Parts: sequence; structure tokens; C-alpha cells
Amino acid sequence: MTGIMEGIQVVELAAWTFVPAAGAVLADWGADVIKIEHPETGDPQRGLIASGMLAGLDGVNHLIEQCNRGKRSIGLNVATPDGLALLYKLVEGADVFLTNLLPDSCERLGVGVEKIREANPDIIYARGHGQGAHGPDANLGGYDVASYWARGGIAYALASPESYPPFMRPAFGDYTSGFNLAAGVVGALFHRERTGTASTVDVSLLASAMWGMSLDVVGSKILNQPTMQRFDIAEMPNPLTNVYRTGDDRFLWFSLLQADRHWPEFCAALERPDLLDDPRYVDAKARFDNRRECIATIREAFAAHPLTYWQERFGKIEGVWSVVKSPLELHDDPQVQANGYVTEVTNAAGTSYALASNPVQYDDRVPPLSPAPEHGEHTEEILLELGLDWDQIIALKEKSAVL
Repeated sequence: MTGIMEGIQVVELAAWTFVPAAGAVLADWGADVIKIEHPETGDPQRGLIASGMLAGLDGVNHLIEQCNRGKRSIGLNVATPDGLALLYKLVEGADVFLTNLLPDSCERLGVGVEKIREANPDIIYARGHGQGAHGPDANLGGYDVASYWARGGIAYALASPESYPPFMRPAFGDYTSGFNLAAGVVGALFHRERTGTASTVDVSLLASAMWGMSLDVVGSKILNQPTMQRFDIAEMPNPLTNVYRTGDDRFLWFSLLQADRHWPEFCAALERPDLLDDPRYVDAKARFDNRRECIATIREAFAAHPLTYWQERFGKIEGVWSVVKSPLELHDDPQVQANGYVTEVTNAAGTSYALASNPVQYDDRVPPLSPAPEHGEHTEEILLELGLDWDQIIALKEKSAVL
């Protein structure tokens, strides 16, 4: 695999999704990412599908594949003296060290910043946290549903007053935060190239959520209320920035911010030119004052025909709108296919499946993707690269230091 990070080596001591997702992005861009897994248990996420907790395709663990594609895996027990010594040896030749271990665990295992920098003073040390590197909760674990979705204000902002907050989709915050961490690593590598100084990079699930919720975070404080104003979809201030149900229970989402400009073409496509002459809807102010009636009228019109009918009717308007699509439908979206936003790979067993690309492309090229490694698949290969001979490797296996 080649790319803008060709020649960069990353050592990843991390599990689950957040920080491994950062490693996957760096691998997409050409870095050699070595994933360290415990010789016996491996990344615990490998076990969720195998245990039957979640459905999966036979032979393909999509929970592992998406956030570990393109890496090499070494089974290494860093809690043993021999395993830790091998980790330091790996770090000596690496450019980046990625981890999501809690600060206390890093210090206890001997993989904190100071110890890693003793092995390689020039290495970029990148950490993923639940709540950040400092403060009373720095040593608390964090999954994205708690640290990102709940604590980060997103669940609150999306909840209706009459119901429980909505559930987050799997790994929703992990992938956003993982990309943030990968971006931070690239910035640190650029800084090192310019100044010779190695940086420590910190990204948390909480901070990523607050960045995504910036307008609510800033606006709520200015307005002195829990969040920015929320509206029921039955009375949105601008009826042309709303979602509407079609006759076959599909949805169209409109974002016509310049409402007066787009109102004539919207009414024409809706086959309701009479609305243009209705004094209740003559301009944005009138539509705001009569928004409940306006939205109800538009809803009734959309309910009269199926999605395909409205796609044809609205296909030529200038304003921005979209069909609300399922994740499965994205695989066949012409824009997704034309831009290589999903890439099909084939594993060693001959099974083919699609992976989602990271959102950045360089030089108008789609990065090539490859399957995630099996648990410890590259252990011997990596140890040989470190200069060990077969007798040494066998001895380490006998001591359960490596897989």
C-alpha cells in the first residue's frame, strides 16, 4: 500500500474502535501500522461476533475489519518482561505510538510517555481518551455512547422532551474521534519535520463530541439555556428546511435556506402553484407566522405520490435536498461508487465484502484497502524484521510472550 505516509511506521497498542480507527486511517494513507494484540485474547472486539452477541457474515468480522484494515498484527504480551522489551524494540524504529490505555495503566505497564521516549526520543506519542488527559475523570474508561453521545451533549440535543434520548448508532463517536486523532498525528509529524520536536497528541471522545456540537455548546452559554432552540418538525421556522414523508413511507429532506428564492420552484415541483398566491405563504415572514398550516399542506401533497415520483419532480430544482437513505442503499449510490467511498476487498478465505473509505483523498485517488489481519498473523514476520532468529522466536512462544 502506498500513499502520503509511505515510510512512516506506527505501533498501535489499542483495542476496540476509537484509537484503532485512527490507525486504520493512517494505514489507508500508506503508513505501516503494527497492531499489538495480547497473544491469548487478542483485541476483545474480535469476540463480540464470535460470541453470538452480534450478527455477522460467516468468516467476516465487520467490527474488526472496518477499523483494522491494512494493518499487521503481532501477538505480544507487554505485561511480561520479554514482551515489553520487544515493544521497546518496535518503538525504536517507529514514528508514532498509538494507545488508548488509561494513564494509570500506561504507567504501570511501562508504556507511558517517558518510557516510550526513552526508547525513541523522536516518536510521536498519540493518546485517545474518554474524557481527556487531565481532570478528575482522566483515569475513567470511556465508550463513545457514554463519553461522546451522552456526556458530550448530543443525546440531549436530539431528544424530544416527551421521550428518552435516542440511542447512538454503533461506533458513531469512535470513527469521528479516530479520524480526529489521525489528523492530530499528521499535524505532529509535520511539526517534527519542521522543528525536530516530537509532540504528544491527545484526543478524547468528549472533546470530539463538543467540537461536533460547537454551535450548541457556544450558543447555549450565550443564550443561557440548555441548548440552542429546538423545533418540532410540525412547526419548523422555515417549512423549506424540513423533512417530508412520501406516499410509500420514504422521506425527502430539504435544505432551502434562501426560502423566498426557492419557494416558486418548490411549489412548481410540488404541483401546488396555487400556494404562490396564498397570502399566508407569500414570503418567509408569512410562512413563519403560518408555519404549522404551511407544513401540513406540504405534507399532504407529498403523501399523494411515492418517492420515485417526487425524485423526478424535484430532480431539476436548484435548491438542495436529498432522499433519506439507508446505509445499505449507499452501496449503490452513484456518487458513492464514482468517488470510491466504499471499496471491495477479499480476504484469505475468498470472501468479498465492502469497507467504507476514510473521507480524505489525495491527488484524486482512492486509497487501496486490504482486509484486517488475523489475530497475530504477522508475529513471526515482524519479529524477524526486528532481527530475532527462529530459536529466539520459539523461546518467546514457549514463555507465552508472543503468539
